Amino acid sequence: MNPLLPYSPPAFTAPPLATAPTAATRPAPADGIAPPGFHATSNFPEYVKLADHGWVLAPESRMDAIMVVDSGTIRVVEPRTVKQGEQVVIGRTENGEDGIFVHADGFTRAATGSDKFTFRSRGTRETPFSRSYDELYKVLRHDRDHGFIVWVLGPAVAFDKDSRTAMQGLIEHGYCHALLAGNALATHDLEAARYGTGLGQDIYSQHLVPLGHYNHLDVIGAVRAAGSIPNYIRDAGVTDGIIFACETHAIPYVLAGSIRDDGPLPGVIGDAYQAQDAMRVQARRATTVVAMATQLHSIAFGNMTPSYRIEADGSVRPVYFYIIDMAEFSADKLANRGSAQAQAILTNAQDFIVMLWNNLRQM
Repeated sequence: MNPLLPYSPPAFTAPPLATAPTAATRPAPADGIAPPGFHATSNFPEYVKLADHGWVLAPESRMDAIMVVDSGTIRVVEPRTVKQGEQVVIGRTENGEDGIFVHADGFTRAATGSDKFTFRSRGTRETPFSRSYDELYKVLRHDRDHGFIVWVLGPAVAFDKDSRTAMQGLIEHGYCHALLAGNALATHDLEAARYGTGLGQDIYSQHLVPLGHYNHLDVIGAVRAAGSIPNYIRDAGVTDGIIFACETHAIPYVLAGSIRDDGPLPGVIGDAYQAQDAMRVQARRATTVVAMATQLHSIAFGNMTPSYRIEADGSVRPVYFYIIDMAEFSADKLANRGSAQAQAILTNAQDFIVMLWNNLRQM
């Protein structure tokens, strides 16, 4: 059974959309500069009424981008990439007044109650997440074969023996089509492969290893000496771990650097905008995202990711976005940055990934 929420398109033949004007455009005055009055997109489905084409759904709409019209088609691009003279949609209303309609209710679930006042209307650490897990299992099983699953991971996943093994298993069994992380996740995963430690602690017992705080630095040096992560995996005889599984199964991974990185490892992208572009390639393909224990990467990727995907047959499906963290703060921060569709499961990252793997490995 298809677990995806069905999409309900707007009523274009009814007021006010039936009488909406054609959207206006203005040329970009220079490379990297949007014209005055440009329309900034959200990650909801956004329709633009074009002359001779009617209402057109913008592909890959995402936070704070702009829409360029070219021969009856729409491209959603970042303002920094627009070219002089390209025709940019203008208008700052959302209900058809300017020929632009933001469709926020396309995947809305039917209401289960009519009370105006209720308790526990938002997720907190007290919320039971049994249903969220069950729905996630179904979505991941579906998208393993019919979608594109992207994981956004912090280093906590590599600090525990069982969670590291669980993530490796998910990759090896097709539940990961792309991985996004920073220098730390890859560094400590390779540290675990070489020394069995994470930041100098045994990843099973959590006991401190004498001089263990050198382990990740030694690994970084060894990988840099090898010239690349794949070379190091081969030369050092690495046979387990998250990065090993990605390399072995040809899963693309993007490592975006930060100001506090040690090293970094070869392959870590130090230019923030190059890293953004590399992450955006995976955002355009994503149908389900699981972002875990990494606040800044979660918010960044949430802003890049649409809440919908136009399929090859023209149908529209939801893009699921799960954020896994122990505190409400990260989930609230993500929602406050515009990714309102993000669903939080508030729990320990290691417990989450092990529980997920124990369920999905049975299939």
